[in-house]
Amino acid sequence: MGSRGAALLARHRRNLGLLGRFGVVGASGVVVNLLVLVVLRRLGPHFDDVVVGLAASDFNVRWYHVYSTLAFLVANLSNFQLNRTWTFRSSRAAGWWREYWPFLVVGLGGQLVGLALLTLLMHPHSPVALPTDVLDDSTGLRTRLYWAQLAVIVLVTPLSFVLNKLWTFAAVRTGRLDLVDPLREAGVLAGDEVQ
Repeated sequence: MGSRGAALLARHRRNLGLLGRFGVVGASGVVVNLLVLVVLRRLGPHFDDVVVGLAASDFNVRWYHVYSTLAFLVANLSNFQLNRTWTFRSSRAAGWWREYWPFLVVGLGGQLVGLALLTLLMHPHSPVALPTDVLDDSTGLRTRLYWAQLAVIVLVTPLSFVLNKLWTFAAVRTGRLDLVDPLREAGVLAGDEVQ
């Protein structure tokens, strides 16, 4: 194996290491996400109740959409901090806010995809709806919402890893924040006063 092959092997070994650390952080994020979801489910209205009806549609915004989004926001913040300090070690490359906004944008994109998947898994007329005869919500392990949320996390995580590696953390180190800089210039985002 020549120097080119050795460099390729080293690059893939580094990427596998990053993916492993990202996976550990992601696993902690899954725990945070599901814990927040359990607390919200126990304290709030029934997760299948309608929050906002969508006219001329069989679909509605339901409490499980709200609970999933709140759980995402808490887990996203936790994952960001761990990825920033441990996985990508970018905390010295840029200010906290400058790096968090792209991470949040990537996460929100994933959350939108996740909400669509969650709806498909939870909606009774969906061809991929989770079975209510087995997951009858009688106990924690038989709660459809928990299994649907877990499935969504598993499906959205690879996309999140790739986008965060290629854009969020790499862009900050190289100064290529194409989305964030125009938002700041337009006055939508504040400067990087928090480190």
